[in-house]
Amino acid sequence: MDTTNPWKTLSSKPIYENPWIAVREEQVINPSGGNGIYGVVAFKNKAIGVVPIDKEMNTYLVGQYRYTLNEYTWEIPEGGCPVKTDPLDSAKRELKEETGFTAKKWTKLSRIHTSNSVTDEEGFLYLAEDLEAGESMPEETEQLMVKKIPLKEAIDMVMRSEITDSMSSTALLMVGRILGI
Repeated sequence: MDTTNPWKTLSSKPIYENPWIAVREEQVINPSGGNGIYGVVAFKNKAIGVVPIDKEMNTYLVGQYRYTLNEYTWEIPEGGCPVKTDPLDSAKRELKEETGFTAKKWTKLSRIHTSNSVTDEEGFLYLAEDLEAGESMPEETEQLMVKKIPLKEAIDMVMRSEITDSMSSTALLMVGRILGI
């Protein structure tokens, strides 16, 4: 099987940029040889997701209104990681910020791409165990609600499409598999 890049980039033009993303439009020749256009959203941070699990096999979901979706969602604690920063350090920070928890045991679950047809966003997923409660410190853009539920119920929420965030779905299903839920 040939895995070399079948696309040819003819030109690339910056369209928009802010502190978090850069959007560019590229004129391409597609794998079939035809002319095409491709829009790419380049992220300036890595994505981080954490599944916190307590001794009773409960997890903690974060609820918030997502502007881009125009709806309220339940997710695992998530956030951004500057490109040159260790993802695990950012995962520890995000868990503390959003839930108040710190964890003594950390397991890297996976590296993922969140939506690889339009973005280069790279995500890192972690399992956090041996939790210790503390005070949360959400960012000014976050109006969060934290909900404690059994891990099995969180997995059921994924299966009923009540949790639709790709990082949350992936991480919760992975943890369920690892822990035999």
